[in-house]
Amino acid sequence: MLAALAVIPVFNKPGPLKVRTTTVERGPIRSLISTNGKGEPIHNFEAHAPAPTTVKHLLVKEGDHVHKGQLLLQLDDADLRSQAARAQAQMKSAQANQADITTGGTREEMLTLEAQLSKARNEREAARRNVDALRRLQQQGAASAGEVKQAEDALKRAEADTTLLEKKKKDRYSQPEVAKVQAEGTEAQAAYEAAEDALAKSSVRAPFEGIVYAIPVKQGAYVQTGDLLLQEGDLSRILVRTFVDEPDIGRLATGQKIEVTWDALPGRIWKGTVSTVPSTVKLRVTRSVGEVTCTLDNHDLRLLPNVNVGVTVITAEHSGALTLLREAVHIDDTRPYVYEVVDGTLKRRGIEVSLQNLTRVEITSGLPEHSVVALSSVDSKPLTDGARVKVVQ
Repeated sequence: MLAALAVIPVFNKPGPLKVRTTTVERGPIRSLISTNGKGEPIHNFEAHAPAPTTVKHLLVKEGDHVHKGQLLLQLDDADLRSQAARAQAQMKSAQANQADITTGGTREEMLTLEAQLSKARNEREAARRNVDALRRLQQQGAASAGEVKQAEDALKRAEADTTLLEKKKKDRYSQPEVAKVQAEGTEAQAAYEAAEDALAKSSVRAPFEGIVYAIPVKQGAYVQTGDLLLQEGDLSRILVRTFVDEPDIGRLATGQKIEVTWDALPGRIWKGTVSTVPSTVKLRVTRSVGEVTCTLDNHDLRLLPNVNVGVTVITAEHSGALTLLREAVHIDDTRPYVYEVVDGTLKRRGIEVSLQNLTRVEITSGLPEHSVVALSSVDSKPLTDGARVKVVQ
């Protein structure tokens, strides 16, 4: 008889969980806002064409260092001079009309009116004497009532003519006429000032010592009113306008350190501090941002104006802090914790954190220096409190 062989199952005990780890280390940590910005000259000058004309002389080129008052560009100003002359003539004519309003008319008109008024007064006095004489004769029976009536009518006409001329001398111009002359004078003055301003702007001079960094026109080119002719700036100091997304605005404060980089000069860092924080939020393309400004020293003139730059705002910075890789920290009910490796076993530890950035967090409580903390398992199995582990690289 064959003996029945009993098969006894053997259960293998699972091996330890293979995990990657990191160590709590002491060192500096910074809380950062990384974004973009744009540089611009603090002192900037733009020259625009005051009227349609041509560029007669271009006396500088891009990159030239210029002095205050130096002639940079000359426009053809022949038409502008003609406009200024016409505007000046119109202004003088308007001023003469205003003077006439004040004095009651031109000298010739005043002399003519005075002569007419003197004649009318003489005729009025003669008519009055004639009426008095005829009335006396009528009382003596030597003049008829019709003759007296005719003389009285003549006196009335003489008095009316005199009154009209006296009123004309006193109030020669009506209020609408006065208003019209005054408006014409104001318009002529404005036209003259505009013509003189355009004529002055046809000769572009440097308002301060600086560098000509943009000339979008060429000598002989035709330009329209408002076209940009030239840009000059003091490039020894650059204003950087930084665009910070709305959720990060509350972390900003004046005096915070700023680091600026430019892709055209890899490795170069310009340093400054926050000068102003946002007072409003603006829509920039698809982003809601606040604008932060800072001023950078650019004595070597390497950072060019109007270029896009990378900006890092250092909102906080601690030295000698206990720090840990950010991926080792877990969150449960808004409370952070880690899995410390102790004698080959995972121990869940609640911690308190302070500063953090994209890669590290500052540990203020819960872990001592040099603690070994699990990052994740090699085979993506979950970490659990009390699990046996084997540390792998």
